[in-house]
Amino acid sequence: MTSWHFYRARWHGADYPASPEPHPLELWVRLRSPDPLDGFEEVEPGCHVRTVPAPECESLDFVTVVCHWRGQPFQVHGERDGLLLLEYLGASVITARELGLDRMERGVYRVWAPRSEVAGLREEAVPLFTQK
Repeated sequence: MTSWHFYRARWHGADYPASPEPHPLELWVRLRSPDPLDGFEEVEPGCHVRTVPAPECESLDFVTVVCHWRGQPFQVHGERDGLLLLEYLGASVITARELGLDRMERGVYRVWAPRSEVAGLREEAVPLFTQK
């Protein structure tokens, strides 16, 4: 996985990486495809884009990657040299300290953990809207 946080839109029965694009009167969504598709414009090699009004999309989700490290829930924020940057999702300052997490700001604790120690990597999608 290389994208740890992203938007995903479902349009015409297919899922696309997406970006919300506010317009003065309504929300639009920029759909991206690595392949040339009808109505998509190539903006750079391997990147084709089509912008559609959000109501044309069947759904729009914000997707994050979550996991467990040392039995605790985390969200993944980055990767380098076999390490994952994890942000603690638990609510216990005591647990965060026991795990040796770095305090970034009030209530935010992070750690660079070996990828081999991380379990249950999975996408978690939060629906922003779904057409009925």
